Amino acid sequence: MHHMCRAEDIDLKPAYGGNSLAYTRASLIDHTVGSVHTGFGLCALGQGGHVGKHVHSFEEGFYVLEGKPRIVLRDTAYELAPGTCGVVPVGVPHAWIAPENEGAKWIDMLAPQPRPQGVEQDTFFLGEPDVLETRELDIRDPRNKNFFKMAENDIDLDKLKVGSRIDTPQVSASMATALLAYSGIAVKMLVDHRLDAHLMTMFMVEYQPGGVAHPHDHPLEETYYMLEGEIEAWADGQCYNLKPGDVFWSGVGCIHAFYNKTDTTVRWLETSSPAPPPRHSYRFNRDWAYLKEKLGTQA
Repeated sequence: MHHMCRAEDIDLKPAYGGNSLAYTRASLIDHTVGSVHTGFGLCALGQGGHVGKHVHSFEEGFYVLEGKPRIVLRDTAYELAPGTCGVVPVGVPHAWIAPENEGAKWIDMLAPQPRPQGVEQDTFFLGEPDVLETRELDIRDPRNKNFFKMAENDIDLDKLKVGSRIDTPQVSASMATALLAYSGIAVKMLVDHRLDAHLMTMFMVEYQPGGVAHPHDHPLEETYYMLEGEIEAWADGQCYNLKPGDVFWSGVGCIHAFYNKTDTTVRWLETSSPAPPPRHSYRFNRDWAYLKEKLGTQA
């Protein structure tokens, strides 16, 4: 099972009525399209808007697309810039506040999937946003453990081939912050257990010209939000040409593949829910086709 939503069809609507001001959201992936794990949406705050202080019984991952919204997390306000991402852990009080002179947009990823209207409550409001302290978002500061911001060099394999200075303004290098590169594809993890996310992951994917992910499936759901370039996507035997602003989703067991047939790089934001298991998170058709051929008449 899969689902595709074109950018021009996304319709932002007022949300959290009575507990927000100038806040809208489009639920792009939820139970209405067949998902059972993912709550993926596009959120916007108009100038002067806010979302009141509240807690969820699910994780809230986010990635800022436009503007500089403030998030109030544990009674501290942080100003976020485009490209900043992070997670609000289960049960942690938080609020959103628009920039003073402009609006803001961000992607949210909610896991487990929020309950439909009329089912047991999973979001609880605590009143107006309280801003006791405003802190600069410094991702090198170990106290800011729920946030990250990818630098362009973080997904550039050539730049990562050499060592960085000790004062480079990024988190200290480790296996948890490594870049995964294969088959013309680069994958940079943004949100996972190191930011205290346990129910979902969020990462950046970049395809070089000719980059390809051959047909495969997963024991989890994936959502893709296109940022740059165009990619040919296949899912359940159907072909789609994805462009910036489009949203694509593949359910558990959906056989899908991607091919960059252009002469430019392609980039998208990707999420998974549940979080991938330690092993067997990918199942490539080619591997099992090889086994079938090798077994011959015994298959």
